[in-house]
Amino acid sequence: MTASTPNPIGRALARAFPEKRLFLRSNTDTRYVRLSPSTQCFALTGIAAVCGWTIIASAVLLMDSIGSGHERDQAAREQMVYEARLNAMSIERDTALREAADAHERFNAALRQVSTMQSELLASETRAAELDRGMEATYGKLRDAVAERDAARDKVETLNAQLDGSGDEGYDLARLGDMEQTLDLLTAALSAASGQRDAMALEAEEAEDFAEEMIFEARLKQDRNDRIFTQLEEALTVSVSPLDDMFKSAGLDPDNLLNQVRRGYSGQGGPLTPISFSTKGSMPDAEGLRANGILEKLDRMNLYRIAAQKTPFALPIKGSFRFTSGFGPRWGRMHNGTDFAASHGTPIYSTADGVVTHAGRMSGYGILVKIQHEFGIETRYAHMSQARVKVGQRVSRGERIGDMGNTGRSTGTHLHYEVRVGGNPVNPMTYIKAAQDVF
Repeated sequence: MTASTPNPIGRALARAFPEKRLFLRSNTDTRYVRLSPSTQCFALTGIAAVCGWTIIASAVLLMDSIGSGHERDQAAREQMVYEARLNAMSIERDTALREAADAHERFNAALRQVSTMQSELLASETRAAELDRGMEATYGKLRDAVAERDAARDKVETLNAQLDGSGDEGYDLARLGDMEQTLDLLTAALSAASGQRDAMALEAEEAEDFAEEMIFEARLKQDRNDRIFTQLEEALTVSVSPLDDMFKSAGLDPDNLLNQVRRGYSGQGGPLTPISFSTKGSMPDAEGLRANGILEKLDRMNLYRIAAQKTPFALPIKGSFRFTSGFGPRWGRMHNGTDFAASHGTPIYSTADGVVTHAGRMSGYGILVKIQHEFGIETRYAHMSQARVKVGQRVSRGERIGDMGNTGRSTGTHLHYEVRVGGNPVNPMTYIKAAQDVF
């Protein structure tokens, strides 16, 4: 039976949910449970709420799954575009380096040609100077021969006068014969000296023409060298400027960084040294200064290459992946790195040259690899499924150091990647983004 209700709401509930009794019988006793209208209303409301919450939660999960799939597709497309851009920039960089190397080789060949021409020009100037001295000596002999000839003629005239006025004919005739022989010898010497003078003059003229031709060729080669210098300077400016920007974007002082690399340089050949074109200790000329400027830029680019190998600009994952968490506060705590998610066992690579200082388990990091790099930089690779390096091992940029896993305090398969400078964590994306326009 239904109980009377004192108010309209109760009467409405009583009509909608009449009071019910649930009888429970046993062998010796009979009991019942009274279900009032309000109890039935609350039970029905709870069931409806549970069903509604289940429907809403399922819809949210479905939407999240669809959104995650879209984000993964978008991340995959962006990754493909990024890798294509990296490959294109790498090809452009290699092409620029080959062009710079070819230009440097052409420059060296031009320098060798200029050196050969300078040697030839110096030799021709030496021959011209020797010809001038020979001509001066020939002119001197010629003057002496002319003076002797004139003196001989005077003596002949004197002897003729004496013959005309003297009776000692035999003696005078003998002296006259001697004078004629002397005159013939002087005439022959004069003719020989005149011929030698003409030959020397012709040789001097030819040497002068050769010197003018060499000077003209030297000017042509100087113009060609100037064009080569200009192309080299432009190519090096285009190559070095992005490297300057890359290190500045990573928060590194390029000059201080290059000084450290220069102090610890141990590569083949050593740093490039300035060219000296003078053997007298004087300052180089304009071309020497330009050549030294090109060598300085080549040396700077070479040192940048060494520094880039020792600085973690590369990505630790080469295959497809997605970023799952960035650097900064997360869930009330500081997240000191960047997380990369991919399939279990994905290869993990060193982002720069360095020495392994830790390879094993470490509390919440799980299986962790630490690598100490130059310039006080350390990188950490956490949650690995296995490490493929040992403590003390020297690794190179791009060398495989482990596999992605889910060890330690981790909610799923991923790589936790950290970069520390002087022991303090910094955002790894600062280094990765700084290299996007270079590598």
